[in-house]
Amino acid sequence: MTRFTAACVTDPVLADLAVTYGEEIEVARRDVIFTQGDQDNQFYIIRSGKVKTCLNAGRDGEQLLEIHGPAEMFGELSMFDSRPRTSTAIAVTDVRAIGIGLATAREWINERPHLAEYMLRSLARQVRRTNDNRADLIFNDVPGRVARALLQLAARFGHMEGGTLRLVHDLTQTELAQYIGATRETVQRALSGFARRGWLQVEGRSVLIFDLDQLLRRAR
Repeated sequence: MTRFTAACVTDPVLADLAVTYGEEIEVARRDVIFTQGDQDNQFYIIRSGKVKTCLNAGRDGEQLLEIHGPAEMFGELSMFDSRPRTSTAIAVTDVRAIGIGLATAREWINERPHLAEYMLRSLARQVRRTNDNRADLIFNDVPGRVARALLQLAARFGHMEGGTLRLVHDLTQTELAQYIGATRETVQRALSGFARRGWLQVEGRSVLIFDLDQLLRRAR
């Protein structure tokens, strides 16, 4: 482990916490960071790469809850209730992150109450996304859910490339389907339909988006 520096995180609150207490870890793609049921004592801030948090659904495989990217936190729920992990965290790509001990962070929060407010806002954003996704499962068809998921991911992980928006999500077809809450086959049919209309182009684990307006309309 190495001491972390503020240059790795753009948010000043997280940067302050990282400089004071952070220890850097490196995790290889597909390695497990923590497991559902673990009694862990750290939360993490991602420096580079992506991490997925998921539920073990037994015979039904896993349910992908969230994708976390650079400068985002994960595992922080344990800081508030000290209960076992409610999900498993797995590196989607090679990951560099900062592990911060929960006990130390709690002391830091007591000295700086604004950090608690910041972390609660972060949790609220995750809960809001989860609720939106659940509503999608009830009220939206699969193509609509695919369009909405692409827009959500593009807002966080997209970048402009030659005047076109490229979303590098780094997910396998199965993971993307789990994130959307549909079968891989139905998600692929939806993507193929969008591609035929000229809205996007799938390139491996990334998507070139040509027509955001059409995706927005389809997501509603």
